[in-house]
Amino acid sequence: MLSKSSIPKYEKIMRYMKEKISNGEWPIGSKIPSQRQLAKEFNVNRSTVITALEELIADGLLEAQMGVGTIVTNNTWNLLSSSLNWNTHVEAGMLKQSRSTVQEINNSESQQQFIQLSKGELSSDMFPLQKMKEIINKVSNHITPFGYEEPKGYLPLRKAVSAYLHKMNVNVSPSSILIVSGALQALQLVSIGLLHKGSTVLLEKPSYLYSLRIFQSAGINLTGIPLDQEGLLVQHLEHVKKKRKEAVLYTNPCFHNPTGTLMSEKRRKNIIETCTKHQIPIIEDDIYRELWFEEAPPLPLKSLDQTGHILYVGSLSKTLTPGLRIGWIAAPEPVINRLADIKMQIDYGSSSLSQRVAAEWLQSGLYEEHVKKVRENLLERKNVALKLIKQHLEGLAIWEKPQGGFFVWIHILAPISMKSLYARARTQGILLNPGHIYHEQSSRYIRLSYAYASMQDLEVGIKKLGLLIRSLS
Repeated sequence: MLSKSSIPKYEKIMRYMKEKISNGEWPIGSKIPSQRQLAKEFNVNRSTVITALEELIADGLLEAQMGVGTIVTNNTWNLLSSSLNWNTHVEAGMLKQSRSTVQEINNSESQQQFIQLSKGELSSDMFPLQKMKEIINKVSNHITPFGYEEPKGYLPLRKAVSAYLHKMNVNVSPSSILIVSGALQALQLVSIGLLHKGSTVLLEKPSYLYSLRIFQSAGINLTGIPLDQEGLLVQHLEHVKKKRKEAVLYTNPCFHNPTGTLMSEKRRKNIIETCTKHQIPIIEDDIYRELWFEEAPPLPLKSLDQTGHILYVGSLSKTLTPGLRIGWIAAPEPVINRLADIKMQIDYGSSSLSQRVAAEWLQSGLYEEHVKKVRENLLERKNVALKLIKQHLEGLAIWEKPQGGFFVWIHILAPISMKSLYARARTQGILLNPGHIYHEQSSRYIRLSYAYASMQDLEVGIKKLGLLIRSLS
C-alpha cells in the first residue's frame, strides 16, 4: 500500500474534490474554486491542479464552461438524472446576491495578507480589551438565568439608549426603541416591514446603500439625489418626489459613507421642512455621529422631528465593536411594535449577553470615555493618511479633508481603468473600495479607509497606490 506521502500531488487534489462532491459540499450545478485558489491551497503549481481537473472532467464529475468556470456536473455515488440541483434553488432565493466586487471585498477583508484600505471598522489597537474583560466579568458575576428577551429588547439597555439619545435632544422613551443586531438589520426590518413593493427609497448619490441589495430584494426602487459639501440637495429632493408618490428618504447625515460629507445645520432644517411639506418619511442612519474631530456635528434630524416622521438608527459597531452586534431604532411606538414583531419572527431577539454588556457600557459612562479616545486616535490616523495622500497622489487625484468618520473619498483624475486599478492593487495585496459599488456615476472614485490598517500599512498601501496609478496612466 502506498504511503500518504508517496501519493502524487494531483491525486491528493482529486481525492479532496471527490470528497467535497460526495458529501454534498459541492452539489451538482455548483462552481468549484478557481485553479489559482486550489493551487494556493495545496501549495502546488497550477499545472498540477489542471491535471487533477482533467481527470475529473474525464470521469464525468466536472465540466469546464466558457465564461463561467468549472462546474460540478455529476456525482459518482448518484448518477440518476433526477439528482437535486441546488443551484436552481440558490438562484431562486428572494434576497438578491451582492455584487461580485462586494462579495470579493467581503471575503478578502478577513484575510491578513491584505493591507486593508477598504475596511469600515476600527483597528484592533483601538479595541478596549481590558475594559471589555472587566465589563464581561462584572456582567457574568451578576448574571441570573436568562432566555429570550422581550420583543423590543432588554429593558435596561433600552433605558440606557433612551438616556444616551436624550443628550442629543432626541427624546424617545424606552417603549419607542427597538434593539437590533446592528444597523444593517434595522434597514432589513424596515425594507420588509414598512415599505410597499414598488415604492421608492430616495438617498444620497453615491451611498453605501447602493452596495447592498436589501431594498431591491424587497422590490423597492432606489433613486439617487445629488449632494454637495453641505449634504443632500433639497431642490432635487422636491423634484424627484413629484414623480414618486410612495417614497421614503434614507440619509446618512454625519460623515456620510462613502464621501465623508457632514450635513450642515441649515441643510438639515431645509430637509425637515421639505419632507414635512411633502409627507416624506425619513430613515436617519447616524452610526458615525460620535466620530467627529474638531467639533461635534449638528443635532440629529430626529431632534427636529415634531411629527414622528423620522426613524433614527444608531449602533455600537463603528464606535465600540461590531462583534457585539448591537444597534437600535428609535421611532413612533406603532412602528417599533411592528418591527419588533418581525424581528421576533426572524431571530427571536438579539443576543441576551451582548445586550447586557452593551447596557453596562452605556450606563457606566465608560462608553463616552472610550469614544473620546477613539476620536483622538482617528484624528491622528486621518492626519497621517492625508499627509501620505498628498505626498503620493498629488496631481493624480483630488480629495476633501474629512471632518470625522473613517473615510477619504478620492477622485482619481488620471485617465485610467478603475477596474484595472482595483485588480492590480489587489494582486499587490492592497484592498480598495472602488466608487462604482456606491453608484455607477462614481466610477472615477475610490473610498480609502484610515480606520483599520496599521500606520505602517497605511504608508505602504498609499505609496503603492500612487505608483500603481502612475504606472497605469
